[in-house]
Amino acid sequence: MNGRSLELFFVDGDPDGLLTAEVFNWTGHILSLPRTQLAKALSRPESKFTGVYILLGDIDGEETAYIGEGENIADRIRSHDSNKDWWTRAILITTAANALNKAHVQYLESRLVEKAKSANSVCLENVTTPNLPSINEAAKSNMESFLDYLELALPAIRVDIFANQTRASNVTESKDKETTKFELMLKKENIRATAVLIGSDFIVEKGSLARFEWIGDRKPKTSYWQLHDKLVAQGVLEEAGEVRKFTENYAFSSPSAAGAVVNGRSTAGPIAWKVLGSGLTYKEWEAQRLAELDQQ
Repeated sequence: MNGRSLELFFVDGDPDGLLTAEVFNWTGHILSLPRTQLAKALSRPESKFTGVYILLGDIDGEETAYIGEGENIADRIRSHDSNKDWWTRAILITTAANALNKAHVQYLESRLVEKAKSANSVCLENVTTPNLPSINEAAKSNMESFLDYLELALPAIRVDIFANQTRASNVTESKDKETTKFELMLKKENIRATAVLIGSDFIVEKGSLARFEWIGDRKPKTSYWQLHDKLVAQGVLEEAGEVRKFTENYAFSSPSAAGAVVNGRSTAGPIAWKVLGSGLTYKEWEAQRLAELDQQ
C-alpha cells in the first residue's frame, strides 16, 4: 500500500474536544465529538448531512458501541441523547459535499456492524446486522473503497472497534529468512509461548500457552489485566488443564503486552522474550539491529 496523508484538525485547539479527520484525495469527512460538546457539534453543517455514526462509551465498565445511519445525523444523535445514557463520544462520518445517499449509508452501516462483530473487541449494542441494500456494482465498489479509507483514519483518532487482532493460521509462516522467532518460558508453570514480529505486530502464535488467570494488580490505571480477561472471554485463550492456550494467532501492540498476557501479570516484555534457540533477549536483539544500522 502506498503512503497516505491524514489531516487532523483540533477545532478548539483541544485534543479532547471537537476533532475533524480527512484523508488527502478522499471525499469522506469525520467529526469526533465528546458528548459534553454535543450542542456545538450539531450546529456544524456536516452534522445535518447523510452519513453513518458511531456512539462510544461503556456500560457497567464494559466498552460499548452503537453504529447507526441517517439522512440527517443530527436528528438521530438528538434521539440517542434522550434515549441512551451510556455514550460519551460520537463519531460522525459524512462526505465534504454531502454526496452519500440513503442506500450508501445503509450499506456502510451494515458493513461496519459486520466488521465490529467480527473484531469482537467491544460490546456492540446493535442486536442484529442490518441487511445490505440493493446497490449496483459500481456503488458497491465505491463504498468498499470508502470503508478502506475509514479503516485507515479511525484508528488514528482512537477508534479501534473494527481492528481484528487475530491473524490467519499461516500468517507467521513467513518466507522471509530474516524473520526472527521469540519464546517466553515459565518453567515452573510449564508454560511456553512463541511469537514473531511482522510489521508493527508482535504476534503470539496459535498453540502458545499462558497462565490460567491474572495474578497481578487489577488497578484501574493498568490495562493488561483487562486485555487478559478479554481474550479469555473471546475464546482466544481457552482452558487447557492448569494453563490456557492460544486458539489463534494474536497480534499485540508490543512485547510487553504479549508478555503480560502470557505471564498473567505486568512484565518487562523486551527482557522476558528471548530469541528462539539463544539466550539473547528481545531488548538485546533490538540493540544489535540498531548497532548494525549505525554501521551502514
